[in-house]
Amino acid sequence: MKLTRKSRAKQPIAETWLLLFPRFPIYSEAVTHLFTLASLDILVQSLNSSLLMADHGPKTNISFAGTFASSAFAACFAEICTIPLDTAKVRLQLQKKAVAGDGVALPKYRGLLGTVGTIAREEGMSALWKGIVPGLHRQCLFGGLRIGMYEPVKAFYVGKDHVGDVPLSKKILAALTTGGLAITIANPTDLVKVRLQSEGKLPPGVPRRYSGSLNAYSTIVRQEGIGALWTGLGPNVARNAIINAAELASYDQVKQTILKIPGFKDNVLTHLLAGLGAGFFAVCIGSPVDVVKSRMMGDSTYKNTLDCFVKTLKNDGPLAFYKGFIPNFGRLGSWNVIMFLTLEQAKKFVQRIESS
Repeated sequence: MKLTRKSRAKQPIAETWLLLFPRFPIYSEAVTHLFTLASLDILVQSLNSSLLMADHGPKTNISFAGTFASSAFAACFAEICTIPLDTAKVRLQLQKKAVAGDGVALPKYRGLLGTVGTIAREEGMSALWKGIVPGLHRQCLFGGLRIGMYEPVKAFYVGKDHVGDVPLSKKILAALTTGGLAITIANPTDLVKVRLQSEGKLPPGVPRRYSGSLNAYSTIVRQEGIGALWTGLGPNVARNAIINAAELASYDQVKQTILKIPGFKDNVLTHLLAGLGAGFFAVCIGSPVDVVKSRMMGDSTYKNTLDCFVKTLKNDGPLAFYKGFIPNFGRLGSWNVIMFLTLEQAKKFVQRIESS
């Protein structure tokens, strides 16, 4: 097959990618590699288009830097408020069936409030905020990029001559693109966060694997290699691209629909309803890949995504893919409400600064 000048230019990038991450299954390498290159190409073109429109049109929107800063701040604030629910969700997802004698032992963690109570009682209240430092690292990168890039990428997909409401399909496509690209960059922070959250109460004299987030990064690189920081990238890209599409596209669509109803305005009530809708759709669609992602990151015995999926299905049954659904919805629903409410206000604040 004859290579074009554009594809030849991308060949060294492909070789570098495969050298950096040789541990991935080949299907994950190929899919993630092609997705990342295509997303980067789209991102560059969409940012160029948005800059050109900003230069030649009236200044009605904030800059990409302003959107990134607003998104990162809103995502970090939501993370701080809801990480106890996220810790409970991770523990429930990593919990496996324990067999005691001839019967099945009762699970250690039961339900959202039960899990939160057990963690607080056995490990202290501070254990509920395990992983907050890498969690904030993640939100600065992932939250800032996936939300900050959404509008320019959406504008690129619809084209500069588009008039009227943006089709739902274009919103979904833009959110899939930004979610996948953002988590590819932020995967190491997600891995460290899950590993810190997955450690429960240890027997006396048994040291913890990691003393903190920075120690976790260095220990993983030293013991497992730099490629291990991207463990679980395949399901993580799938999970975050899907959830990002469910969150951003549904929030965009629900908000657009609500604003067409007489009496509704672009205010806190509209943002609250749209945020709840975004959280519900995200959990319903993304829960199975979220479980696989958490198990792969929390347990290094799985060979790849397919191995984790098959073993989970065989050992724990199909309902295991919706383990932690209630805390996941409690977490994502509240997270989306807090994040979108904060984001809307932060963007208005930044817009006032940039226009002054």
